[in-house]
Amino acid sequence: MTPENTVSIHPYFRPHEGKRDEFIAGMKAFIERTSSEEGVLFYEFTICDEIIFCREAYVGGEGALAHLGNVDDLLQSALAISDLERLEIHGPAAELDKMREALKDLPVDWFVLEARLVK
Repeated sequence: MTPENTVSIHPYFRPHEGKRDEFIAGMKAFIERTSSEEGVLFYEFTICDEIIFCREAYVGGEGALAHLGNVDDLLQSALAISDLERLEIHGPAAELDKMREALKDLPVDWFVLEARLVK
C-alpha cells in the first residue's frame, strides 16, 4: 500500500548519439544513491528503443525534493549525455504545490491526482 501523499516523478531521457551505453552504466550510481533515502517508495529504470525512463515515487513532495537534491550531481552528468524528452510529476495538489517553486525552471507537466484506488 502506498501513502495517500505519494508523488511520482516520470523523466524520459534520450541519450545522445553513441552515449546510450554510458547512460545505462550510470544507472547503477542513481540506484545506489537513492537506496539510502527514507522517502523513496520505488525507483527503477526501463528502456523502450532509444528512450530511457526512470519510474520513481516518494512519500510527499518533501521526499521527492530530497531525492532530487540527493542525486543532483548524477542528474547533471546524465543530462550532459542525454536530452530530457519529457518530465511529468504526479500527485495530490498539495504535494505538487510544495515542489513548484523549486522546479519552476524545468519543463514539468504537473499531473494532479483526481481519483485513487489502493488495495
